[in-house]
Amino acid sequence: MTASQAILQGLSEDGGLFVPDCLPKLPLSLEELSEMTYQETAYEVMKLFLTDFTEEELKYCISHAYDEKFDTEEIVPIKKADGAYYLELFHGSTIAFKDMALSILPYLMTTAARKNQVKNEIVILTATSGDTGKAAMAGFADVPGTRIIVFYPKNGVSPIQEKQMVTQKGNNTYVVGITGNFDDAQTGVKKMFNDKEMAKELEAAGYQFSSANSINIGRLVPQVVYYVYAYAKLLKTGEIKSGEKINVTVPTGNFGNILAAYYAKELGVPIGKFICASNENKVLYDFFETGCYDRNREFMLTSSPSMDILISSNLERLIYRIAGNDPEKNRAMMESLAQSGKYEITEEMKQNLQEFYGNYASEEETAQTIQKIYEDTGYVLDTHTAVAACVYEKYKKQFQDTAKTVIASTASPFKFTRSVMNAIDKKYDVMTDFELVDKLSEIAGVKVPVAIEEIRTAPVLHDRICTAEDMPKTVKAILGI
Repeated sequence: MTASQAILQGLSEDGGLFVPDCLPKLPLSLEELSEMTYQETAYEVMKLFLTDFTEEELKYCISHAYDEKFDTEEIVPIKKADGAYYLELFHGSTIAFKDMALSILPYLMTTAARKNQVKNEIVILTATSGDTGKAAMAGFADVPGTRIIVFYPKNGVSPIQEKQMVTQKGNNTYVVGITGNFDDAQTGVKKMFNDKEMAKELEAAGYQFSSANSINIGRLVPQVVYYVYAYAKLLKTGEIKSGEKINVTVPTGNFGNILAAYYAKELGVPIGKFICASNENKVLYDFFETGCYDRNREFMLTSSPSMDILISSNLERLIYRIAGNDPEKNRAMMESLAQSGKYEITEEMKQNLQEFYGNYASEEETAQTIQKIYEDTGYVLDTHTAVAACVYEKYKKQFQDTAKTVIASTASPFKFTRSVMNAIDKKYDVMTDFELVDKLSEIAGVKVPVAIEEIRTAPVLHDRICTAEDMPKTVKAILGI
């Protein structure tokens, strides 16, 4: 299977995820990469994975994705605060890290469709825990030959996240709130991908499904870029020496962002530890502690909703690597997860996880971290980044590791204003959502992002709601099948 076919298909025939056959080494030294722009770095990294895209095709996709829709020239600035390096991944059009991968996916997908002579209209079907949905819709809005249908948990996202989604323009965009949680939405989407009868009905009507979730390899590959770029930039500014190992801390739910860092290490970036930060839905923390992945537990709604996930889809790709690239071992574990809600890895596989450290932050610890870092430095974190900062502190205390650490700052604090402002001072809770936005701008000394200004007065364009069971019926109604 070629890279372009994998991007188009999203999921494999049996419901598994696509992975690269092998991970080659970077063709240039990190010193050479340190002199490059984000766009040039993206080309050098992505060509290693997307091997059937021509240079012209790939450079076209990159130049159209990483353009003036980002509000900083360098695309991902690195801010030093409180002894860590915050990789700000939220300067795109929807102020969350998903923009980094989702602004390029429509270009990769439409290029892949042309390469493979696809005549059907591509229906992007995606589940979101808050950020993927808006970023995917912003990317695919009015892209010819595509439609996008996003399912989100009706009561499981922040008010700003919901407003961003339900005000999305574009004649080909559809948003549906489901009466359930993110795992229900994600499971429903996966079921539709695996429904052979539905695929036949779609085909007959001139449609085919693809995915914009991080289960799509076209989502994962662009994320590898910013870890390579971060190391190269720290090298250029003299913050690290050539060959010096850094640690990477990532707030994670679906495991895609931290897996991208793991792939960056495989390419040749000197990364020591992968610090996996969870919120109170700490299924990944328990997995790294015990070797048992068990989603049979209460689902918690937290102030970091993009991480409110109990089925971390991308972990499947890491399991494949630590099982010695054995698809059968992998399949057995994923079947066990589907049937009993859990699986256990072998002692040998556990040994292959030595580079990973997992921990979690409670709601109280997350709020305390936001307050402390703001009071100490004036730097304001969103709730997800605060989870990462808190877990990084726990890691440092436990291991006395002084290696320089990059923290993936995954969203703008403006996306979660109420939680952020309440953490800084409870007195702000009487304000409306948009009063809080203005106050945050004032105390942080940061301009209100365009993405927030746009939704202040935007009309609601999407108000569909359905149950998880009715997701297929809703999709057919949208497509007129």
